[in-house]
Amino acid sequence: MTFYPVILAGGSGERFWPLSRKSKPKQFLALESSGRSLLQTTAERLTAGQGGLERLMIVTANEHRGHVLEHLPDLPLENLLVEATPRDTAAAILYGALTVHRDDPDAVMGVFPADHRVDDPDAFHDVLSRAVEYARTHDALVTLGMTPSYPATGYGYIEQGDEDGGSGVYRVQRFTEKPDADLARDFLSTGRYLWNSGMFIWRVEVILNAFETLVPELYGPMLEASRQRGGLRQVYPTLPKISVDYAILERARNVAVIPASFGWDDLGDWNALERLLKGDGGNVAVGRHVSLDTGGAIMYTTGGEDLIATIGLEDVVVVRAGDVTLVVRKDRTQDIKKVVAQLKDNPELARFA
Repeated sequence: MTFYPVILAGGSGERFWPLSRKSKPKQFLALESSGRSLLQTTAERLTAGQGGLERLMIVTANEHRGHVLEHLPDLPLENLLVEATPRDTAAAILYGALTVHRDDPDAVMGVFPADHRVDDPDAFHDVLSRAVEYARTHDALVTLGMTPSYPATGYGYIEQGDEDGGSGVYRVQRFTEKPDADLARDFLSTGRYLWNSGMFIWRVEVILNAFETLVPELYGPMLEASRQRGGLRQVYPTLPKISVDYAILERARNVAVIPASFGWDDLGDWNALERLLKGDGGNVAVGRHVSLDTGGAIMYTTGGEDLIATIGLEDVVVVRAGDVTLVVRKDRTQDIKKVVAQLKDNPELARFA
């Protein structure tokens, strides 16, 4: 069975606004010193040792097609799956699964977000190899669960059930959406909860069976449309907008999880920059800055000649990106999406979104 990695690259990355914009979302940004975009590093990680991009597939929004080809110029055009309009992760994953199944019905398929960070690629490949092997021999939907290092409130959680023999693979007891701080601390105290990484591995026939059984209103129209030239482009805007977690994983009875630790970070908002560049404590700055009596601040400017100056501030994020300046408390970065929504709804301000 051949392994096909599928990267989901259609997200908007709104919590990294104003650096991430509708015209160039987070997956196309270079946040580290390598100068490589998040999409490029994800693709390189997944194709290491495979000799090229022949089996890598990218699912992206229509408006980002050019960005993908710019960042991955060697990607075969037939491996670029363009959504006419975003319909969340269930439709994107089914699009990938139908395409892989058409080319190789016996394949193992992996699903990976385009904009995550992995510090230890060797450890990642070890876990991925175990997941692929398990998926080859079991009718299971396998997810990679990250061993939590702190009571995060920005991640979903997976509760481990019983282990399948001595395989290191566990039955999933339940999924829980982002908890509050008290519940997150309770989860960590049990030792049974993992962060939901959004990375999945399964045989393509197993995930298609799950879609057919659990989400026929999505599976039926997409299957029929995939058999017609241009059919998916026509049907996509009519599809239900639903995540794969709600559509499949929280309802299926054959979901398994492999606990993993390979320096994972979903780079979900500006607070991730602190973990990426410096760690806890002190100030983190990219670009010119002057600070007086300022602590725990994150400062970022895209203009090489621009300057950020702060006086008497604690635990804030200050971002200067082009024609927008953002100032937000670090504990309110999740609300950046609400500001972006306001911009999109205002015709005079939509260009800033």
